[in-house]
Amino acid sequence: MFWRSVVGKLAVTILLLVSFVLFILTILLLEFFENFHIHEAEKDLMQTATKVSYMIEQYNNDDLLYETTDRIKDPSSRVAIVYQDDGLWVSPSNNDNLSKLTEKWINNDKDLSGVLTNQEKIRKQTIIPGTDVEIMIVGIPVSNDEAVFVYQSLDVVDQTKAETTKIIFLAAGIAIILTTIFAFFLSTRITSPLIKMREAAFDLTRGEFNTKVPILTHDEIGELAMAFNRMGRQLKFHINALRQEKEQLSGIVTSMADGVITMNRNGDMIVTNPPAERFIQDWYFENSLPVNEENRKLPNELNQILQEVIHGEKEALKEISLQGRNWVMIMTPLYDQTYVRGAVAVIRDMTEERRLDKLRKDFIANVSHELRTPISLLQGYSEAIVDNVAESPEEKNDLAQIIHEETLRMGRLVNELLDLARMEAGHIQLNLETVEVEPFIDRILKKFKGIADDNDITLNLTKKITKPVVNCDPDRIEQVFTNLIDNAIRHTGLNGYVNVTVESTTAELHVMIEDSGSGIPEDDLPFIFERFYKADKSRERNAKKKGTGLGLAIAKNIIDAHHGTISVQSKLNQGTTFIFKVPADFND
Repeated sequence: MFWRSVVGKLAVTILLLVSFVLFILTILLLEFFENFHIHEAEKDLMQTATKVSYMIEQYNNDDLLYETTDRIKDPSSRVAIVYQDDGLWVSPSNNDNLSKLTEKWINNDKDLSGVLTNQEKIRKQTIIPGTDVEIMIVGIPVSNDEAVFVYQSLDVVDQTKAETTKIIFLAAGIAIILTTIFAFFLSTRITSPLIKMREAAFDLTRGEFNTKVPILTHDEIGELAMAFNRMGRQLKFHINALRQEKEQLSGIVTSMADGVITMNRNGDMIVTNPPAERFIQDWYFENSLPVNEENRKLPNELNQILQEVIHGEKEALKEISLQGRNWVMIMTPLYDQTYVRGAVAVIRDMTEERRLDKLRKDFIANVSHELRTPISLLQGYSEAIVDNVAESPEEKNDLAQIIHEETLRMGRLVNELLDLARMEAGHIQLNLETVEVEPFIDRILKKFKGIADDNDITLNLTKKITKPVVNCDPDRIEQVFTNLIDNAIRHTGLNGYVNVTVESTTAELHVMIEDSGSGIPEDDLPFIFERFYKADKSRERNAKKKGTGLGLAIAKNIIDAHHGTISVQSKLNQGTTFIFKVPADFND
């Protein structure tokens, strides 16, 4: 609104101030001019009376006296010359309402009669007897028996006062109009930079830090505009610095592999990164709580530690198990000078470290287990030969054959361990060739045809060849085929089947090997591609054809080296399906 703006307030203030001064000044001027006009009128009348009194003393001719008196007086006034013995003479007047002075009037008015009797001058305002006409009358004694009275109606004075009042009010009106224009001009000139600064301040609140206020003057307002522009530049600099720090901190926190949660004393989560969000979601799921972004509360474990950190003012360490994963959390207090305003929690997923530690221990145990049996056999059969337990050459040959087979088994185990170590270290060498898919698959399946027939297992091959060639390492891919098909035959009972489906497209080589064997327990599926891992079922059956437990781990590394994927689907006692895919035009 206009009245609430600085322009309106300043203009109204100036206008009211000037109006008040003009009002007081008008009253004083009116009073002054009223008294001035009355005084001037009395002065004029008194001068006229004085002149007439001089003429009375100088002139002996009454006619000349009367004629001269009529000329020197004001036309609207009357002059009365009173003789003590001869009566009185009253001059004419152009004011018809101004009655002639009579002896009765003089005798009834003691002030007028006092001029003759007391020889005193008078000045007074009175009303003509018998009328409502106000007059101003002065009287001067001439001699003991003569006096001069001059009087006129107050209408003349009132008319002069009215003209003066009109002029005063006109001047006051003009002054108010000029003051109003000046007030608006001055207030607009003063407040225009302020309005621009207000608009610039609104721009700053919207983040437009390049806004500048024009400097129109070099007074205090101009200096204020310069300070405002300097403040805007400094604010932009500091905001950019804070934004960079915030983005840098946000990038660091977001890219951290560890979860980070910043919270206040009330347990409200202020900052979280993706790993921390996953931890919180797992906590919600573990405790069967709905995920509500507007009403998220801090997990109980963290809230308890938060209270310990706030009251103890020292960091706390705790390990939390959640959804089968192990989390280690370090919570440190955040200070506002000496006051603990909250805490920051760093949560690390230690599941992989614990798994690798377990794998290291399992690897040592598995290698020891796998080497213990052939070493025991080598030791036992070699002692039998040394002690001549085998007497005939045929028995010695049988023992030597067993020792030879066990050494070959140990050699295969060592070679597979070395291959797997090189693959996991990234040192696998692929000899890429352009391979024709159909004869390549037929040759591999032909090797297992006899083994499948010996175990009464049906080996089926289904081919969908769209692209006849693929680019891969044929020896490594054949190693994958051999491992998967051999496992499928070994773990499939009599009258079972193994189906091999090969599909070659322009994009990839897709292979699916399905058997009707014993299957893999659901708990073992996540670990089937780990080193030395063997499902319990496979260890109980076909003891003569036990594997080393490294074949699937090697197969996975070969497929990974080809930038492919391998997966498994299985149901216990219903069969297993291995699926792997490699790009058709792979280039290392």
